[in-house]
Amino acid sequence: MPPHETHTVVAPATGRPLTEVSLASVDETDAAIEAAQEAFPAWRAMAPGDRAALLRRFAAVVDDHIEELAELEVRNAGHTVGNARWEAGNVRDCLNYYAGAPERLHGRQIPVAGGTDLTFHEPLGVVGIIVPWNFPMPILGWGMAPALAAGNTVVVKPAELTPLTAMRIAELAREAGFPEHVLTVLPGRGPVVGERFVTHPLVRKVTFTGSTEVGKRIMAGCAEQVKRVTLELGGKSSNIVFADADLEAAAASAPYAVFDNAGQDCCARSRILVERPAFDRFLTLLEPAVAGVQVIDPADDASEMGPLISADQRDRVRRYLDGVEVAMTGSCPDGDGFWMPPTVVLADDPGAPIWREEVFGPVVAVMPFDDEAHAVELANDTEYGLSGSVFTRDLGRGLRVARAVEAGNLSVNSHSAVRYWTPFGGYKQSGLGRELGPDAPQAFTEEKNVFIAH
Repeated sequence: MPPHETHTVVAPATGRPLTEVSLASVDETDAAIEAAQEAFPAWRAMAPGDRAALLRRFAAVVDDHIEELAELEVRNAGHTVGNARWEAGNVRDCLNYYAGAPERLHGRQIPVAGGTDLTFHEPLGVVGIIVPWNFPMPILGWGMAPALAAGNTVVVKPAELTPLTAMRIAELAREAGFPEHVLTVLPGRGPVVGERFVTHPLVRKVTFTGSTEVGKRIMAGCAEQVKRVTLELGGKSSNIVFADADLEAAAASAPYAVFDNAGQDCCARSRILVERPAFDRFLTLLEPAVAGVQVIDPADDASEMGPLISADQRDRVRRYLDGVEVAMTGSCPDGDGFWMPPTVVLADDPGAPIWREEVFGPVVAVMPFDDEAHAVELANDTEYGLSGSVFTRDLGRGLRVARAVEAGNLSVNSHSAVRYWTPFGGYKQSGLGRELGPDAPQAFTEEKNVFIAH
């Protein structure tokens, strides 16, 4: 029998190996999917209140392990410890929020002639969740919690680079009393485990967060079986700053809207559009804000930005700086680890790669605009449409521009984070479907209509 394939997990802050993780084969993936299907009828049939109680128990166990999970993510993903605590807490909060869903998956009674018409939301079966490396815990929670609440069983493929917290969370589910095979985490390669989620007929839905390129392949693969799919893909979001805005507040907050998680965030406001009369003043205010970002050991409570996930990712981001005008940079540690300083570049060509492509690193491009129509034109001149911000003291303008920008999640005078109780998703090539919010469990169900003749 050939040796089992493994992957060496590396700490981004040091570049040193952490542990070896065994990778699932196709046969092991099939066995896990089949076991999840066998566990589905009993999980589906569990009384809604009992399923809700288990989800709340799972949340409580996660809460008891917040520090452990955070410390694991600091080492595995290079996230700052403050962010990692929030991320573990987000898993807990999603479980608690969707624990309310089993008893509230209401159907409708629709008036008809000659009888009674009823609708029901029924779970799909086995749901496959493919989790990216940039936010391993929250995105696991965003898919897992509503899918389980709706009565599905779940198989999860964590990213090869960052599997450790997902593996631990699966253990915590068992500690909380979850039946075996209701939630299974399968570390493995995308072309093996992820591909099998797409092709296996017992997997009834796939949720994927990652690159638009891979998302298109998953969507095409799911089409073979008309398999349900939710996609959360790339972004190239704009932070639009009008001359009448509170420029000090806009400049102080702008670095954190793009450099959080070292820019490895599909919601990163990686394009800053500034109305021309305020352009020079904004750059003057931006410089100390960029210099003030604390890029230090992510285990330090004062850290505000950690390293990039890998040497390959750091090198990819650096290539975007070739031939561009760098306006300012922050600081970062020397030596080991995949570090890169926060970087601001000036852009004047809307066709340049630095302006059009998702860099996925701590780089932001700044460009002036002339008026409201020009700002909207520049913001919408992209294949993506995930997020964005508008800074202005004119509330009417703020609402007009937020409605005009083709993106799924807009903030006015803030860089609002994703909230688990509001819907999240993108326009255009930023994705398909919505996650989170009160309707998320219904996305893991089929709506059945039943007519009863009188």
